Amino acid sequence: MSEATITVLPGDGVGPEVTAQALKVLRAVEKRYGHTFTVHEGLVGLDAIASEGSAISEATFQTCAQSDALLFGAVGALPAAERRAGGPRPELALFRLRKEFGFFANLRPVRPAEASYAASSLKPECLKGTDMVFVRELSAGLYYGHMETVPGKPSEIRQRDGRTEAVDTLLYTEEEIERVVRVAFDVAAGRRGKVTSVDKANVLSSSVLWRQVVDRVAADHPGVAYEHMLVDACAMRLIRTPAEFDVIVTENLFGDILTDEASMLTGSIGMLPSASLGTRRTAGGLFGLYEPVHGSAPDIAGQDAANPVGAVLSAALLLRHSLGLEREAAAVEKTVEDVIRDGYRSPDIHEEGCTVVGTEEFGRLIVDRLEARP
Repeated sequence: MSEATITVLPGDGVGPEVTAQALKVLRAVEKRYGHTFTVHEGLVGLDAIASEGSAISEATFQTCAQSDALLFGAVGALPAAERRAGGPRPELALFRLRKEFGFFANLRPVRPAEASYAASSLKPECLKGTDMVFVRELSAGLYYGHMETVPGKPSEIRQRDGRTEAVDTLLYTEEEIERVVRVAFDVAAGRRGKVTSVDKANVLSSSVLWRQVVDRVAADHPGVAYEHMLVDACAMRLIRTPAEFDVIVTENLFGDILTDEASMLTGSIGMLPSASLGTRRTAGGLFGLYEPVHGSAPDIAGQDAANPVGAVLSAALLLRHSLGLEREAAAVEKTVEDVIRDGYRSPDIHEEGCTVVGTEEFGRLIVDRLEARP
């Protein structure tokens, strides 16, 4: 039996809807396999700003700090007028969690289920054998150019010589690159043994440094093959020959964009989970934050139309990486595949001949089959 404390941060938009299904799956695992999960819930994003005055309150942050893992939904975006007026931004909840807890490596597995190949815009023969993991650097780069701790020019919109201009600061240190690259090589060593490092070294100084570090780290992993690839070439090959990739490691911005592209291999961004990890250890693994890749999708919030698979598979990653429950994680993943194989689909991955179900029903199907597993 395993005991663990999990903090759930549903967030905004469809976040609460999909996170509720992921939590039901965790409760089913708890019951089916005899574990004990203590669950706390907190506000983040727009609701936290409205109720507590910040994207994540100090009390919620401290609750997170005392947990073994964090299950996250999504945070919304401020209306344009409110953003221009300044004040708290909902995404700062994620930035703070990532920065202060040292979540520097974001793992995003992409493995289309064979039964749902038709949901992708690619031909089934292009998808066959696709099974990759992105390792995205998560705590530096352009997204953190606005932070006070970043030296040099800040990221800002400013007036100069009567004109409006904008500047963003892309900063990487050797240490920030090395630690995430080492994660990628370690992941590849447990898979098919190949790393593709993605950069823009023909243009960016940060990418030149990135390549130098990758070459040095690779020397410590003689059993893992590796290659450098420019980000534009990678974007093309993800669509043309996705099965050739095993582990892709890249910086923050490129990782954000490429994984959204790769989600289309599965048919929908609602299918992709993620795990954000650092170095702090738990009894079962590493302290981490787990969230579906999709955003808050306010246009479908409250309509029982959101795809819960990304959130449920994020819960499976939580079981694996933070709690050390590999058997349970694999059971959740297999159950999701079984439900899809049996013809059930959320609206975003609907195909002819399948049964469309809502968020709640999709979650119930997964839970029922998980509880019935031998």
